[in-house]
Amino acid sequence: MAGETSGSDRQAAEVVVIGAGLSGVAAVIALRRAGFDDVVVLEKADRLGGTWRDNTYPGCGCDVPAMLYEYSFAPHPWSRCFADRSEILDYLRLTASTHGADDAIRYGTEVLDARWEPGAHRWSLETTAGAYTARAVIVATGPWHRPRLPGIPGLDAFPGPVFHSARWNHDADLAGRRVAVVGTGASAVQFLPEIQPAAAHLDVFQSTPHWVLPKPDYPLPARLHGFLGRRPAARRALRGMHHWTQEAVGLPLRHPRLLRPLEAVARLHLRTSVPDRALREALTPDYRLGGRRLITSDAYYPTLTRPNVRLHATRAAAVEGSHVIGADGRRAPADVIVLATGYHVGEIPLARRLYGTGGVPLARTWADDRRAYLGTSVSGYPNLFLLVGPNLLTGTTAVPTVLEAQLRYVATALTHLRSSGSAALDVRPEAEAAHQRALREALRTTVYSPVGGSGYYFGLPGVNTFSWPWSTARLVKRLHAFSPDAYVWTLPGALPAPREGRDRLSDGPLIRRPGARPGGP
Repeated sequence: MAGETSGSDRQAAEVVVIGAGLSGVAAVIALRRAGFDDVVVLEKADRLGGTWRDNTYPGCGCDVPAMLYEYSFAPHPWSRCFADRSEILDYLRLTASTHGADDAIRYGTEVLDARWEPGAHRWSLETTAGAYTARAVIVATGPWHRPRLPGIPGLDAFPGPVFHSARWNHDADLAGRRVAVVGTGASAVQFLPEIQPAAAHLDVFQSTPHWVLPKPDYPLPARLHGFLGRRPAARRALRGMHHWTQEAVGLPLRHPRLLRPLEAVARLHLRTSVPDRALREALTPDYRLGGRRLITSDAYYPTLTRPNVRLHATRAAAVEGSHVIGADGRRAPADVIVLATGYHVGEIPLARRLYGTGGVPLARTWADDRRAYLGTSVSGYPNLFLLVGPNLLTGTTAVPTVLEAQLRYVATALTHLRSSGSAALDVRPEAEAAHQRALREALRTTVYSPVGGSGYYFGLPGVNTFSWPWSTARLVKRLHAFSPDAYVWTLPGALPAPREGRDRLSDGPLIRRPGARPGGP
């Protein structure tokens, strides 16, 4: 039984999943389909949803077509081509309920500490709702978890409401108020058109302009879904059209010599949306398209042309009293400040609480480079799997596509673990290092890693910890082909080999390949 209490008052499970967002819900369903029924999901909030639960700002929605932002096993009659936040959240709740995943979720349970116990070959977890032990742990907390708060001098002394877009303050009435918006990333692009009509004045501080492509959004009427329901091939064709459109946009991001047509589309979109030449110049990026997060919108540029909106083509440098001061010295009076400064993308806050072999926290292992074999396994952290881990996403690939490929990989790994009679698997350091070298070399020729790169994709200074440099098809193929030889397999009752020797199968009876006889190679 999932969550069964052990003799030491620890609730025992075969697999513990941390987080009940898009990734966590998919994990329960995928594992159960693979024959793993003893699964528990630990969720610190009081309901599921992850980033779609937490982000409630006006206009919040998905930036990839809705038909790609669904699980392959749970098609949905989306109301629009690009779904908004509430519809996605309803979809997650419905899918969890329909597939019985919600009964595995333990709400109000925050993981405080998770440690690999080498003698027991299990993970020991301390939470706000008691202790757990698990054979394997899956981290499903996602990359859009912790808001990035700017260190603006004087911000803490501002007399009015100050809040991040990811923690929208719905009690702050913006009607007739002077609102200063710090940042112009994807969230600001979505909420600015929504709040502009009500605000008396908007001052928008832009440290870096973004490339913005048109957004081909349109309603999907019920009669269309009725037709697609009767013609599954037609629905697959429509979904395929969306997929290949995304892939067509992604191709020049991997091969920058092909970027000119796409950049021409973006420039035409800017020119037709913004008549004022000076404003267009302020909104024109000085880097190649795709070097930062790709944004689509038909409403953002027109919003910046409204009489009550002023764009400051500079960062917000300070706050003095009720004024926000740009780096150019210009002052903007404000009643409310909204921070649209993004997330610590790629950072897993839980990394400080995950202790692997030798009691080393993942945060220390990742101090210089957030590396993971196929974005999933980290050497030195046995039986631990990361969902949407480092370098698994692109500017165009839908997250569910990555998730489902990863979960097939994880389920295969756990099946090998179970069928081989092994107690633990740990990715070999040399396999992890080889993958990392290939990744860095491939990124070097893409638009994702400009010289001196910074911003959305760069979780560490100059290091892209976000992007997969190859095609979506290659990602799915790599994750489909689980290789047992990339891992060290530990027998029950054996202590793991020392770190410096863990990559050698000659370490005797402590490790072996799945299916090999105990003590054999």
